[in-house]
Amino acid sequence: MSQVVAVRALCEFTARAGDLDLRFTPAPTALEGIAGHQLVASRRGKDYETEISLSGRHEDLLVRGRADGFDPALQRLEEIKTYRGALDGVRANHRALHWAQAKVYGHLLCRERGLAQLCIALVYFNVGTQQETVLEDRFDAAELQAFFGQQCERYLAWARSEAEHRRARDAALAQLAFPFERFRAGQRELAVAVYRSTRTEEGGNCLMAQAPTGIGKTLGTIFPLLKACPGQGLDKVFFLTAKGTGHGLALQALAAVNASLARQGAACIRVLDLRARDKSCEHPDKACHGESCPLAQGFYDRLPAARRQALQQPGQADAPAVREVALAHGICPYYLMQELVRWSDVVVGDYNYYYDSSAMLHALAQAGQWRVGVLVDEAHNLPERARRMYTAQLSQFALAAARKNASGAVRKALDRLQRSWNAINREQQAAQLAYQAHEEVPAGLLAAVQRAVGAMAEENADRPMLPGDAVLDFYLEALQFMALAEQLGPHALFDVSLAPAGAGARSTPASTLCIRNVVPAPHLAPRHAAAHATVLFSGTLSPPDFYRDMLGLPEGTRWIDVPAPFQAEQLQVRIAGHISTRWRDRERSLQPIVDLVARQYARQPGNYLCFFSSFDYLQRTAERMRASHPGLPIWLQTSAMDDAGRAEFLERFAQEGCGIGFAVLGGAFSEGVDLPGRRLIGAFVATLGLPQVNPVNERMMQAMARRFGPGKGHDYTYLYPGLRKVVQAAGRVIRTEEDKGVVFLIDDRFHRAQVRALLPAWWRVE
Repeated sequence: MSQVVAVRALCEFTARAGDLDLRFTPAPTALEGIAGHQLVASRRGKDYETEISLSGRHEDLLVRGRADGFDPALQRLEEIKTYRGALDGVRANHRALHWAQAKVYGHLLCRERGLAQLCIALVYFNVGTQQETVLEDRFDAAELQAFFGQQCERYLAWARSEAEHRRARDAALAQLAFPFERFRAGQRELAVAVYRSTRTEEGGNCLMAQAPTGIGKTLGTIFPLLKACPGQGLDKVFFLTAKGTGHGLALQALAAVNASLARQGAACIRVLDLRARDKSCEHPDKACHGESCPLAQGFYDRLPAARRQALQQPGQADAPAVREVALAHGICPYYLMQELVRWSDVVVGDYNYYYDSSAMLHALAQAGQWRVGVLVDEAHNLPERARRMYTAQLSQFALAAARKNASGAVRKALDRLQRSWNAINREQQAAQLAYQAHEEVPAGLLAAVQRAVGAMAEENADRPMLPGDAVLDFYLEALQFMALAEQLGPHALFDVSLAPAGAGARSTPASTLCIRNVVPAPHLAPRHAAAHATVLFSGTLSPPDFYRDMLGLPEGTRWIDVPAPFQAEQLQVRIAGHISTRWRDRERSLQPIVDLVARQYARQPGNYLCFFSSFDYLQRTAERMRASHPGLPIWLQTSAMDDAGRAEFLERFAQEGCGIGFAVLGGAFSEGVDLPGRRLIGAFVATLGLPQVNPVNERMMQAMARRFGPGKGHDYTYLYPGLRKVVQAAGRVIRTEEDKGVVFLIDDRFHRAQVRALLPAWWRVE
């Protein structure tokens, strides 16, 4: 079977050498790169050829690409690379790649035109100074042919192995049986819907699935998407999670799939556990280059052997396994993990790896033209997470730190930005507004940011800044701010928040500038379109129109609501309508809440969770509980609780234990927590979970109303996000078909028909 590879992809696999070097250097934009190529070409003679399509075969491998330029008078093939700053900023591993590409193009040109010799040149063009540096060498056609053959042989040996893995994988998945004896209630319905979502003739490639806890959503989505891989030609499956709990469940489900394949004597699928850098870095005190970190030194020289060993291990490449292989070969585990993405069948990672503006998985999928299936776990979290991905802030205190460290042209540009920024602050101070939103970024301010970014880029290109430099930190923040400012539309706000009095002795107050994403849909829609199939699933995806609108899902996106496997008799849902948890009623609510909790505990001792809207409300209620009912055992979530503290909190919920855990709604204990059986027999939710009414949320509500209609502004900003947190928290009580428990919804507003309509259909509310 013939295989096709681009020249760049071939050389990236076979010819990278030397150190891993991730020192930040400003790169030219795409437009600057195009302009640089055009300017170099314009300086050549009239017979100069550009963008020459070339291709050639080696055995069953077809290599193709476009050479930048050829000067027939000089018999010189040119590979043009644009850069900023000093040429030393073009790292050795990049130069090795550039020479390899040029030599492959040289061979293809010699073969096509019957050339016996060829001069090959790397032309490095500085987009700032518009100066060229030319590095050239002359090669015989035979030398170039030998080099080409060597690269192709390296690639083919691997490619044939990968093709064999793909054939074995698809054959195994075609025969894959469900890993367990039977489907759970509702799980088959979910699996069928997911499988059909991959077949575009049956209703589009996006599916929203609301499926309750207890049916096995993780395996119910992974299994059918894997089954669809052979028939739909899917190259990869990306399983995206918001929290560590979902990440672990996905790995467990995939381990069950591989165990089932092993029992059948079939090939295992390659599963990659993609972890964040801060959890994978062996030397957090060192920078990512060979002069600082020993695991970056010679990274590309040792990568092939490490990659080979990692992929020879059947099945799951979890973080400990990847780390063991990486350290055995003396390379960085985190960047080995990134390299393994290309060779994995399923990648489990955080949302940001696919949906962020610089998302690695999306970039690799586009570059490799992969057909991917995307599974979005606990998708109710995606709107808020995506908002944060596409929000950028600039602090005037960060600007002050950068100015203190800057000099020369950078200091002057930052001073101009400071003056422009202060003018905005003075106007807002005169209007006596601590917070103000604008329709657009003021032109003078944006121009000042752009000039400062340009000055910092030039400085960093000439003298690269080290991590921790205040100027570099501000530069990176300003880059993101500027990028989002240039895309500002009705889906976002620009706002200015003045620092509180006393936050620094200044005649003009400091402020924070923010490009605040309100609706992430415009940013997410292209990611949905890039995937062959996207399945978003959660126990709370209601109402579906809200999530369609917020997430930019295409028309024709299907929505299913899988019936719960639970009976109404398993859960008593009671509304404590005699209590108001509104801000103005908080003090009056404390005693009724603690009395309600104490009565229920006396009636039925066991483990309970009590959820509040804030740590302050939680603390005040706990103090009242200790004063009024000192014998009742309680333990509290704290705002600074670390992993060990969270584990200790959950350990208190023993199977035969008794007591009440106080937690914050929307926090670590209100979703993704499994406490089945007697570990949790009830919950109290002392809030509707509505976001705080403040100037920011009020402006977001106005933006929602303008985009989706006046009737939806309040619901999209306050009601739907709030009730989703309530249902998630209450869902901690019933986790299996054997569980029984009680939930108290504490607030008179739970009696409202609009609120009741957002509660799960299987609940029988008393």
